[in-house]
Amino acid sequence: MRAISARELTASIINCTIGAGIFVLPASVAAGLGAAAPVAYVACAGLMTLIVLCFAAAGSRVSLTGGLYAYIEVAFGGYAGFAGGVFYWSTACFSVASVATAFAGSLGVIYAPLGAGSVRAVVLGSLFALLAVINVRGVKPGIRLVEAITVAKLAPLLVLIAAGVFALNPGYLRFSLPTVSQVGQASILLIFAFQGIEVALMPVGEVKNPARSVPRAILGALALTTLIYLAIQAVAQGVLGPQLASYADAPLAETAGRLLGRFGKILVLAGGTISMFGYVSGDMLGTPRALFALGRDGALPAVLSRVHPRYRTPAVAIVSYAVVVAVLSISSSFNQLAVLANVSGLLLYGLCVAASYELQRRDVRMAGEPFNLPGGMAIQAIALIGIVWLTAQATRREFIIEAAVLAAASGYYVLRRRYAVELSTSSS
Repeated sequence: MRAISARELTASIINCTIGAGIFVLPASVAAGLGAAAPVAYVACAGLMTLIVLCFAAAGSRVSLTGGLYAYIEVAFGGYAGFAGGVFYWSTACFSVASVATAFAGSLGVIYAPLGAGSVRAVVLGSLFALLAVINVRGVKPGIRLVEAITVAKLAPLLVLIAAGVFALNPGYLRFSLPTVSQVGQASILLIFAFQGIEVALMPVGEVKNPARSVPRAILGALALTTLIYLAIQAVAQGVLGPQLASYADAPLAETAGRLLGRFGKILVLAGGTISMFGYVSGDMLGTPRALFALGRDGALPAVLSRVHPRYRTPAVAIVSYAVVVAVLSISSSFNQLAVLANVSGLLLYGLCVAASYELQRRDVRMAGEPFNLPGGMAIQAIALIGIVWLTAQATRREFIIEAAVLAAASGYYVLRRRYAVELSTSSS
């Protein structure tokens, strides 16, 4: 049943994009670029604009639940789709687990025992159990929760922007242009704040009029997100100046404290906690449907494609994903997981950009008149160049881990196909 409107999809994308990162990344980017930090935001937004245009073109042609995985599978076949599913899976797992660890940490700031030891593990386990129950009960309760949290977490950021715009020190905002290398090093970290669109696109098979709704939703959401990010960075830089990089744990809370006193600091700390919860809740709405699609297509055990007899949701995939991510978040740290998420996400984006070209070349149509990219393959080519450039900023360690994950998954894929062929031969 197609139950998600363009407005609801836009809210879901904004929710999945504006997560924990923007509450801590302004200090990290300022540490590398100083007042020139907006250059990195513009670079990331420019690259993401090209990438999401490709998402829009692919999404308007393939209206299957599964998002980017479905686009790649339809374009290039089984194994390419499986590889895309692996990169999506690793991106989602690393991202949501890292945000969940930050969520537990923020609760620990409010009440110390919640952020450490066995109590922390109970908090994280309970978080994913609650979200699994909500999403098993149906897509509408899940998407309504996402909309409510999107409003709740954006309010403190908008208050911060409104208060800060009248308190900026112009001298703190002056900068000289950084080098390409400096922008690249900052962007490989900052791109984490722009990831998440792919999560919200997973339930695209449940979107009303996807050929029109998907492009409008993702382009509108990216534009709003970029404007909010630039305003937040400008306020933090304009208020804290050279001290911004010193507040690595909570730069926006410190900015709000300078502007609005204790109330402002508490407001932004609460907003950060809500934002982290919102990101995790949005991921729990979207990512299990990738597992459902992989199980449906035979790439993973078919049990993952089972739906709840009453609610008609992919219940097994939802519960399985909740267990895996809970274990990751309990056992790992934010920084370890965030860097891995960036690399696997860029690799996934590269596959999807290539898929958008192939789908357009073959003129695949599943849901009415598609959205065609202007300029032939120019947008896809520039997007791929940008992805290669940004991915090259990562270290060898991240590539080794990603290669190991793909190799292990590919081994399973080959064995499963061989077993299926042997079973078919013996049956005949």
